[in-house]
Amino acid sequence: MEPVKTPRRYDVTRRREQARRIQEAVLQAARQRLLNDGYAATTVATIAADAGTSVDTIYKTFGGKAGLVRTLWLQALEGQEATPAPRRSDQLSGTETDPARVLRGWGQFITELGPRGVPILLLVRAAAATDADMTALLAEIEKQRRTRMRHNARRLQGRGWLRPELTLAEATDILWTYSSAELYDLLVMRSGWPPERYGAFVGEALIAALLPPGTTTPAEPSNGDSP
Repeated sequence: MEPVKTPRRYDVTRRREQARRIQEAVLQAARQRLLNDGYAATTVATIAADAGTSVDTIYKTFGGKAGLVRTLWLQALEGQEATPAPRRSDQLSGTETDPARVLRGWGQFITELGPRGVPILLLVRAAAATDADMTALLAEIEKQRRTRMRHNARRLQGRGWLRPELTLAEATDILWTYSSAELYDLLVMRSGWPPERYGAFVGEALIAALLPPGTTTPAEPSNGDSP
């Protein structure tokens, strides 16, 4: 009798790591192509060639060019740390007792998220004028942003930190405006402000607009690396 052959072990870990590396290469290639060439001029075939993978792989993983852009946006929202930025934001507003520190912290989150997220949002906004997929994605992004800012405004209101004359809707509008891609574009991307200076500006502007006078604490002294 012939010996029974043992089935070859399927190396799941290695396959997953390989898939992760391919996805990272695709997203890096997509970001570079999209921001350099624009949405309309960029093709999935070009991205696949840049990333050293196949067009089929990109479609199966991301669903095409619009799916790539959406993934890049969601990736930017997660931030640069192991804990996603929205969770860190909620932890800050839930545990910090000084409202000024919370708002300065939210300004710093813009410093973290802006460099990666704002160029993608501006790309989506420009492409939405002629592309239905980007129109739908822009609507999704705007709804998500609005929902998040309303959530933040409710947290401020729930802790009794808002100016008494401000409604929840008005506080949402203020947070929405100061976290906008348009303002970041004007001051950082066009005027050349360092992102750290911009984050500090946003924090102080939110303090002035949202908190009652006399309830704020001075900003901490900056070190030599800060603007």
